[in-house]
Amino acid sequence: MFSLKGMNALVTGASGGIGSSIAHALASQGARLALSGSNAA
Repeated sequence: MFSLKGMNALVTGASGGIGSSIAHALASQGARLALSGSNAA
């Protein structure tokens, strides 16, 4: 894969599912993340 070091990413829906997987993948490549998500009570 390629490096995202120094890049910023906003991930919505990061509390689970695809959003969580995308957040992990971006972080593993060095991206700085801003995350948003919610869980129904």
